Amino acid sequence: MGSLFRSEEMALCQLFLQSEAAYACVSELGELGLVQFRDATFEKLENELREVNQNAEALKRNFLELTELKHILRKTQVFFDEQEGGLNHTTESMTRALITDETRTTGASMGPVQLGFVAGVISREKLPAFERMLWRACRGNVFLRQAMIESPLEDPTSGDQVYKSVFIIFFQGDQLKTRVKKICEGFRATLYPCPEAPADRREMAMGVMTRIEDLNTVLGQTQDHRHRVLVAAAKNLKNWFVKVRKIKAIYHTLNLFNLDVTQKCLIAECWVPLLDIETIQLALRRGTERSGSSVPPILNRMQTFENPPTYNRTNKFTKAFQALIDAYGVASYREMNPAPYTIITFPFLFAVMFGDIGHGAIMALFGLWMIRKEKGLAAQKTDNEIWNIFFGGRYIIFLMGVFSMYTGFIYNDIFSKSLNIFGSHWHVSYNKSTVWNNKLLQLSPKTSDYEGTPYPFGMDPIWQVATSNKIIFQNAYKMKISIIFGVCHMLFGVIMSWHNHTYFRNRLSLVYEFIPQLVFLILLFFYMVLLMFIKWNRYAATNELRWSEACAPSILITFIDMVLFNEPKKPPVGCKTVYMFWGQHFIQVVFVLGALCCIPVMLLGKPMKIMQARKQANVQPITGSSDAEIGGPAGHGNGGGGHHEEEEMSEIFIHQGIHTIEYVLGSVSHTASYLRLWALSLAHAQLADVLWTMVLSIGLQKEGWLGGIFLTIVFAFWAILTVGILVLMEGLSAFLHTLRLHWVEFQSKFYLGQGYAFQPFAFDAIIENGSAASGETD
Repeated sequence: MGSLFRSEEMALCQLFLQSEAAYACVSELGELGLVQFRDATFEKLENELREVNQNAEALKRNFLELTELKHILRKTQVFFDEQEGGLNHTTESMTRALITDETRTTGASMGPVQLGFVAGVISREKLPAFERMLWRACRGNVFLRQAMIESPLEDPTSGDQVYKSVFIIFFQGDQLKTRVKKICEGFRATLYPCPEAPADRREMAMGVMTRIEDLNTVLGQTQDHRHRVLVAAAKNLKNWFVKVRKIKAIYHTLNLFNLDVTQKCLIAECWVPLLDIETIQLALRRGTERSGSSVPPILNRMQTFENPPTYNRTNKFTKAFQALIDAYGVASYREMNPAPYTIITFPFLFAVMFGDIGHGAIMALFGLWMIRKEKGLAAQKTDNEIWNIFFGGRYIIFLMGVFSMYTGFIYNDIFSKSLNIFGSHWHVSYNKSTVWNNKLLQLSPKTSDYEGTPYPFGMDPIWQVATSNKIIFQNAYKMKISIIFGVCHMLFGVIMSWHNHTYFRNRLSLVYEFIPQLVFLILLFFYMVLLMFIKWNRYAATNELRWSEACAPSILITFIDMVLFNEPKKPPVGCKTVYMFWGQHFIQVVFVLGALCCIPVMLLGKPMKIMQARKQANVQPITGSSDAEIGGPAGHGNGGGGHHEEEEMSEIFIHQGIHTIEYVLGSVSHTASYLRLWALSLAHAQLADVLWTMVLSIGLQKEGWLGGIFLTIVFAFWAILTVGILVLMEGLSAFLHTLRLHWVEFQSKFYLGQGYAFQPFAFDAIIENGSAASGETD
């Protein structure tokens, strides 16, 4: 029986529970509060480690004491040897002073005085204050000698390295002895017995050294034993962490279940991918068989009007590209995912701005190194956020480098220089003196200076040595290809919206948004792209005067005149017309009028049809309509026919007006935005040229062995600037501009990004994150 005067009698028991009843039984025991569970494995390990640590601490403390005693015996022997060697006058002076002081105090003459002493060790930091306290408390009637211990001593409790000093204090009488010991105790100084006879000190020192050697052996064995215990525990540590996190995640997930009315069944609602239902059912059957239950689990598909989560399957290659898209916004349920197309368009647009064979090779090699070493690098968990970003985007970096090498070959640019692989198709007909004395000489394609056929791949290397018109030529080329790529990219985005409308059966958005948007973009901006190709194809220096390069009209001026319905000015002298083809002015007027007609269709077509449908139904307002029937304000549907209250007509008109204005004005601003491809490409090439001209070319001008040393230093400086500025900083700038072109100019044409991510119950994600991703349960 229990008693107030004695603790309860306890018994160690073993508990056997069936798997099905384990949860309920443990829950009842928890309500009762009378059972203490223990883990035999951890308890045994804890007790063993505690015992080992306690023994190690005691041995270290004993080792510290013996070490301090060793230093005391060694230092005091030096003190006594100095005294015997000629310092007796110091002791005699002190003795005389002590006798004089005692005579003044007692008024009686005393006989010979026998001095006592104590020896010990004190922290070096406390020594000055310790010495002052001895002088004041003992009124100068003690004699202190001290010497530093050169090597630090280890504190057995904290493990810190402490610097200490040995001291010996001479005094007269028991009263001063008591006072000195109290001061030593107050300053936490450790006193040790020190024999007066030299022979006794030597004998004690030998004994101390023997005990220290024995302790070193015992300490080494203790450390080895503790290391073996910890290594054995460390082998299972990762498995224990994994097991704890899994169990914690399982019970947190079980908290999301509800008990049915019979209190015998757990019910939960969950989102699952439709293609994986059979795989999930097989996993549930395996779990049932492992538990020995006779009741099979049931996975029943439910009908719902809720928007499901968005789940895009990825692998280690596509994961980074999908992360770029999800950073803008998770896709609405079942809407077109731009990530597969971004795998090509993202590194390509980046390479248009970053085109350089050398810089691209550096980036590609860095990405390839991370890909080849990805298993080892992934195993090295680190909190360095910058490195994690680089490693997570290793495939993006590799592709950006490869595409940059391709565009570098197109630009024929490697560290601001050119490769003459196929031989230039231009030939200099001037003599050397004329070339060196006149830098404004030009080669004409009309003469024999030009072979008549272009360079087989990319730009002719002759442009590298051009001075006055190199930038003019490259500007015209890169500016035009930037507009061409931009218009094609935006057209592709509009076509992607067609896939959304047809999938969600959103006929109103298909007819009154997609078609006028596509027509508007083609009639204005795609027509401008066609003019560029017509100009390239029709006008040349070798053509007749009517179609010579002097008669070629400006595409920009032509487009501005087209939009403003302006008649072109008179053609240049010798040119018969300012038009590129017959009927150009009439066609341009028709195109502009057609584009203008698309604006009211986009603005009013869809709202008017919705209003007409409501009047025919004679219901105001209608509830439960889906976007497949009336279309949402953005015209994409809500990704699954979501059940929602219908908007008022005023809100529909406002939303459609905002959407129309955004698209019409955005078509102009987005087209101009793609000129950043030209601007950054030009800036990158010019920076590379500046580094070559202002840095590396200086090192190439020196000769001899000093020139070699100077070139090595200059090359190292040039390489650092190239990697730091042109690869890292310019690469980051081009990356951000490419990201903006995809998020704003491309995805705004079709991508809503208003969904929420699918977050499955996955042990891999929980273990990788290092904590239970499913949440904390108190």
